[in-house]
Amino acid sequence: MGRRRLAREIALQALYVADVSRTPAAESFAIVIRREGDEADAETIEFARELALGALERVEKLDETIQAQAANWAMSRMAAVDRNVLRLAAYELTARPDTPVGVVIDEAIEIVRKYSTEEATRFINGILDSLKKTRGAKPKTKQKKTNKPKE
Repeated sequence: MGRRRLAREIALQALYVADVSRTPAAESFAIVIRREGDEADAETIEFARELALGALERVEKLDETIQAQAANWAMSRMAAVDRNVLRLAAYELTARPDTPVGVVIDEAIEIVRKYSTEEATRFINGILDSLKKTRGAKPKTKQKKTNKPKE
């Protein structure tokens, strides 16, 4: 597993702990690092910390952004893993312009595939595809056909 993927998984675990146990952000991260930290080098842990603490710091704003795209799905009704993968990816889309949009979405899908269900991958992909605009990504548009004769 790559270092960035490991960092994202560590961050997800910290988000999950904070979410389900109402543990403060820094404490949640410390709990996960005590358990998972042996696998990760300092750079990986630092990236995980930035993702986890950054997402937890902005969780209310991230939830509003996600909720706007998740028609008929209250955040509280989503599975905890799915909700936190969305938070993590939404944070990375908005706060880490150095990471390409496609990478953020692909990583989120792979992590959800590992920790959730196949149905969740479609759900997460749909919401993240809608969230692309938070980065200013331009949606694909069809080219208009013209009836001009070829020259």
